[in-house]
Formats: sequence, structure tokens, C-alpha cells
Amino acid sequence: MSPRSASVNEELRRRSRDRLLQATVELVAEHGYEATKLADIADRAGAARGLVSYYFPSKRQLFQSAVHRLMHRTLEAGLEREPRTDDGPELLARAIDAILGLAVDSPVLMRAHMAGILQAEGFVQCPEQQRLAQLLRETVVRYGSPDVDSDYPLLRALLMGAVFAVLIPGAPMPRQRLRDELFTRYGLAWELGVPPGG
Repeated sequence: MSPRSASVNEELRRRSRDRLLQATVELVAEHGYEATKLADIADRAGAARGLVSYYFPSKRQLFQSAVHRLMHRTLEAGLEREPRTDDGPELLARAIDAILGLAVDSPVLMRAHMAGILQAEGFVQCPEQQRLAQLLRETVVRYGSPDVDSDYPLLRALLMGAVFAVLIPGAPMPRQRLRDELFTRYGLAWELGVPPGG
């Protein structure tokens, strides 16, 4: 039997990593961050326990990578949904709705994610985060920003603030209100994107 090619090995590594990220999202959504153990993640992914440590130096980094992957996929699906469009304001509206929708639909995951960012380890730089950042930055370009280097970090900060506001236990801001503020800030018509309730 001949040895596997480098491309086959790379694809197997990518699939293993993806299974670990998916298992992390599923287990944290089911049991919370603290109750989710690395061994449980490895079991759910059908992987050896050592494989988790091979790809991720800490549970926090694994979790943030998993949430960044989920955010990237959610944003990508929102931007590419039918009917497809190249209209900049529509794409920005879809991006805002995708991120706010994720906060509303996955509060356990997003609360744990925001808590992790606010801890000493801070924001984890990983391939998933870089893909998410690139997609959001491209959305700012397509929106027609005259200064992407300033506007992209501002949009990212505003979205993080809106997600945090949606998730505050006991005093959440209504999604519609936050959406209205963001849409007004960017001059977006309410009917763009995916308006709540319709």
C-alpha cells in the first residue's frame, strides 16, 4: 500500500479539526462551557484525546475557534442566501442580521464566547477568526466604505457591543432596537436584510 499524498493528509487533518470544532459548539450549547470537558469533545468528534491538544493549546482557544467558525459560517450563509445580490447596503444589512440572529439563537454559546474575550486571554487569533474578519471586512468594502481601515474595526466593535447588549442576563436589549440603531447608523432601510418578524 502506497503512502498517502500530502494533499490527502491535509484533507484528513482539516476534517479532524472541523469535527472537533463542531463537537465543541454542540457540547457547549448543550451543557455550557464549564461543564464541557476536552475528553467529551474528543469522544463526540470520534477523535483521540491527544488530537485535541495537537490542534488547540487550550480549551479556551478551541472554544473561541469553534465559535468563530460558527460565526463565519452564519455570516457567509446570510450573505449568500437567495436571492443573491451584490448590493452593498443589502449585504451589510444581512451581515448585521446574521450576527444579531446568532446572538438570539445561540445565547449560551455567545455568552461564553463574549466572557472568554473579556478575560485575560482575550481575543484568540486563529484561522477561523481570520476568515470571519476577512468576510466582514469584504462586506464593508462592498458596502462602499471610503475608509475600510477605520470602518471595519468600528463595525466589528458595534456588532460586538450589540451582541453583548442582547445577551446581558436580566436586562437584555431588544434585538429590534439594536438593529434599528445599527441600520440608522449605516443609513440602511428597515426592509433590507431579514427584518425581525418577517
